[in-house]
Amino acid sequence: MPVRGIRGATTATENTEEAITEATEDLLRELTQLNDLDVPEICFAYFTTTHDLTAEYPAYAARRLGWLEVPLLCGHDMDVTLPNPRGVRMCIRVLLLYNTPRPQSAMRFAYMRGAAAIKSDLESLRATLLP
Repeated sequence: MPVRGIRGATTATENTEEAITEATEDLLRELTQLNDLDVPEICFAYFTTTHDLTAEYPAYAARRLGWLEVPLLCGHDMDVTLPNPRGVRMCIRVLLLYNTPRPQSAMRFAYMRGAAAIKSDLESLRATLLP
């Protein structure tokens, strides 16, 4: 069965365990709903945070949602100097790898809260880069 990638990002309101967990849970619920995910078919979830979020691992939110068999990993994003149009403070990102026969084009990404500012406009990029 093919493995597909699903991306998402959100922001926390502050560097606290509660704020990081709440934002991450909201993001994971949104991705699950948008993509009609069956949690046992999630191969892997890789979370990153900006360097200003250190109070909690975002993976903890996945465990609280019952993702007990999903391999999880956390790391920090590159520390790109702000201001940068793709840089957002207090940002949590996730990359999910998911077993599904659906095509990659059917996967829906979610950029929530302040992270909506970093969403790439893939359609305009495709139009300029592809013949």
